Amino acid sequence: MYNVLAVSGYKPHELGVFQEKHEQLPYLKKALKRKLKETIEAFGTEWIVTSGQAGVELWAAEAVLELKSEGVPVKLATLAPFYSQEERYPEAVKSLYEEIWNNSDYKDYITKRPYESPAQLKQKNEFLVLKTDAMLLLYDENIEGTPKFYEEAAKKRQLREDYPLHYLTPEDIEDLIREELDEWN
Repeated sequence: MYNVLAVSGYKPHELGVFQEKHEQLPYLKKALKRKLKETIEAFGTEWIVTSGQAGVELWAAEAVLELKSEGVPVKLATLAPFYSQEERYPEAVKSLYEEIWNNSDYKDYITKRPYESPAQLKQKNEFLVLKTDAMLLLYDENIEGTPKFYEEAAKKRQLREDYPLHYLTPEDIEDLIREELDEWN
């Protein structure tokens, strides 16, 4: 049973997604929502935690809000690494961040100060791994990106204790696209 699940993955630019109208984005969001729902049902997950990072984290948080509106008993926590992380986001992403922040069941700042150094990002990764029971990452080890830092923190914890690390891979998303296309044919 995982009461608390951390969710992270690639940032939009790491996936080649530069706008909400990207043709693959609806499939990615649907795959995230499906995987979250499966995890909640299979493991009794009560809380989903993200840091509000642009990309997979905001899309996962958006999916959690949708699941809540559908009656799925889950809560959302947003733990930002520092004050005003959304200030550098493009307007559409900033708007989504604010919606997620305002609708989170719990929200706080990990370092309680503005951005000062990359050490705050490392601290965020370690904090979220420490405070959760498991992690879901949209990540493929063959495609470098920022999720590797979460994976490293999770594997470090695995050396000390059981910390399940689940993956949603690009292949999982491609499978969903094929399923959707088969339904249309």
